[in-house]
Amino acid sequence: MNENMRLARFKLRSILNSLGLLVLAVVAIGWAIPILWALAVSVHPPDEPLSAANLWFGSHPTLANYAQAFQIAPFVQYYINTILIVFGILIVQLVTISLAGYAFARFRFRGQNILFFLILLQLMVPSSALIVPNYSTIRQLHLFDTLLAVMLPFFGSAFGTFLMRQTFRTVPRDLDDAARMDGANWLQTLWYVYIPPARPAMIAFALSSISFHWNDFLWPLVVTNSTNSRPLTVGLAVFTQLGEIGAQWPLVTAGTVIVVGPLLLLFLIFQRQFIDSFLHSGLK
Repeated sequence: MNENMRLARFKLRSILNSLGLLVLAVVAIGWAIPILWALAVSVHPPDEPLSAANLWFGSHPTLANYAQAFQIAPFVQYYINTILIVFGILIVQLVTISLAGYAFARFRFRGQNILFFLILLQLMVPSSALIVPNYSTIRQLHLFDTLLAVMLPFFGSAFGTFLMRQTFRTVPRDLDDAARMDGANWLQTLWYVYIPPARPAMIAFALSSISFHWNDFLWPLVVTNSTNSRPLTVGLAVFTQLGEIGAQWPLVTAGTVIVVGPLLLLFLIFQRQFIDSFLHSGLK
C-alpha cells in the first residue's frame, strides 16, 4: 500500500513538473516572438513591402536598414549620452547606498528608525509622481537639457540603501571590532570589512540600475531638448516621428534593435553571472 502511494505521488509530481515546464515554455515563446520578429523585420529589404505572405526576413536579408538609421539619426551621440548617464548614475549610487547602508546597519543615532522609514516610503511613491517638483528643481538650478539633469534625481536609491543595510547587517560584529582594534577608521572598516562580502548584492543592484536607466524614457523626455543630451530611448522616439520614416517598419525595427540590442546581448552573454549575482545577494 505504501509502495502504491509512493508511486502515485511520484507520478503526480512528474505530471506537475511537466505542466510547469510546458507553461514556462509557452511564456518563453510568447516573450521571444516579438523580439525575434523585430530582429527579422530589421533585416527585411527596404524595397519589399511587408505583407501576410512576406512578414519576416523577406527575399534577401540586408543590413541596409541599420546603415540608413545611423545616417538619419545621430545614434552614436545617443549611445554616448546613454552610457554617460547610466554609468554616471551607477557610480554615484554605489557610493551613496554603501555609505547610507553602513550608517543604518552599524551606527545608532536619534531618529534612525524614522529616517529609515521615510527612505523606505520612497519605494511606494512612483517616480512619475515626482516629475513636477524635480523639473522645477532642475529649472532653478539652470540644468535643463544637460546630462546632469537626467542623472541628478537618481543619485540616491531607497532600494539600494535597503539592500546594502540588510547585507551589511549579516557581517559579524567581531570583524568590525577587530578592525577597530587594529586602528582602522570607519572608512577603512567599510572598504575592507563590509564591501567585499557585499559585492554580490552590489552587482545585483548594478544590473537592475543599468537596466532601468538604459530603458528610462519619461524623465529624459521631460528634461532634454537637444541631441547633446538625449539618451537612446528619447532619440528613438524622435527617430520614429521623422517625416521620412513614416510607416517603414524595417527602419523602425532597426532603430529599436539599436536601442535594446546592447542590453539583450549582455544578458545572453552574462546570463549565468546575472542569475548568480541575484541568488547570492539574497534577492528573491
